[in-house]
Amino acid sequence: MSGEGFRVWAVPGLPEVVPGDDLAKLVAAAEPGLADGDVLLVTSKIVSKSEGRVVPAADREAAIDAETVRVVARRGALRIVENRQGLVMAAAGVDASNTPSGTVLLLPEDPDASARAIRDGLRDALGVTVGVVVTDTFGRPWRAGLTDVAIGAAGVRVLDDLRGGTDAHGNPLAATVVATADELAAAGDLVKGKVSGLPVAVVRGLPHVVAEGDGEGARAMVRGARDDMFRLGTSEAVRQAVTGRRTVRAFTDEPVDPGAVRRAVAAAVTAPAPHHTTPWRFVLLESAESRTRLLDAMREAWIADLRRDGRGEESVAKRIRRGDVLRNAPYLVVPCLVMDGSHAYGDARRDTAEREMFVVAAGAGVQNFLVALAGERLGSAWVSSTMFCRDVVREALGLPAEWDPMGAVAVGHPAEEPRPRPERDAGRFIEVR
Repeated sequence: MSGEGFRVWAVPGLPEVVPGDDLAKLVAAAEPGLADGDVLLVTSKIVSKSEGRVVPAADREAAIDAETVRVVARRGALRIVENRQGLVMAAAGVDASNTPSGTVLLLPEDPDASARAIRDGLRDALGVTVGVVVTDTFGRPWRAGLTDVAIGAAGVRVLDDLRGGTDAHGNPLAATVVATADELAAAGDLVKGKVSGLPVAVVRGLPHVVAEGDGEGARAMVRGARDDMFRLGTSEAVRQAVTGRRTVRAFTDEPVDPGAVRRAVAAAVTAPAPHHTTPWRFVLLESAESRTRLLDAMREAWIADLRRDGRGEESVAKRIRRGDVLRNAPYLVVPCLVMDGSHAYGDARRDTAEREMFVVAAGAGVQNFLVALAGERLGSAWVSSTMFCRDVVREALGLPAEWDPMGAVAVGHPAEEPRPRPERDAGRFIEVR
């Protein structure tokens, strides 16, 4: 196959690869005409075979479990996972094809190191400087069909960062980073095929993609968790948002996007509520002046309460400092309960239960709000303090008399990663009748 300025061809004549084989020597024997600037595309299966990554596996699922670091999405028997190489792919790359019955192929332990070894071996065998890409077959979000991508690389400029340049019309390129190694892998797959028994291909005529040294490897192409907008499947995202939501007490100075908070409120008001009511109101304190006015008023009320309790000045100061989580947050939200639509029964027991239903609904709304903030990558801390001085809060914020503040939520970008949450045995909280 050829195009303007380059050629791609498959390498015939390679024997069946077995553990211990030197792939560089096998390729050198099959393609002795390799030249400086060529790029060798090597299917991961033969790399795995040569490195002894063929393992007995009567149960393929167990092998997938062993290679899995994190489940990204699951639908029936299909699992998309992050494997020990950091790659997100189906079944952790564990392959039961092209291997004897009762065994499976695991991906190379370190595909970049495998590529470096092949590159060094070809330099020793043929005296040539080539790029090497180890490829594997991937599916892709939003796209049907499979293609080969780079999972390991040596001597190849795996990414071509065009940001800061301009296009043919002079428009600035602000986000264009070309996955060169993946494009090479896909080109090689066109001539290797999936079932033709040709596991190696060569690209010639693109010397600019070959690096002088080993380069940064294909690991540089794995998007980091912080920048991965599609890190989880739907159900997994919901579970992680719930279980991963943590109370954050220290925030950076980075401003909070008001739109993100409003999206979280939109999630909050989907919570269940009695009598088809909407018992939530969210007061967003977006100005420093409003936050200071509220917190100063609350501080004075709290000091007065503590002094009435007989606390000394040192004890009062110590407790006041505990409220710094609200004062140091760049954004505050005061969720409020309203009883619009509630029923009055004229019976103390039933009226109490009626209010409790609304309080539970308010809590459900706040939980939705906190989880949605976590989904927006915002930290939060729900502090109960406004419940102890509701009249003060209503006056400071100009709220209607029938709005009951239900604490305050500090919102911001976490200053540090939260500590791991201790595991809780759900069984301890379950009673079955």
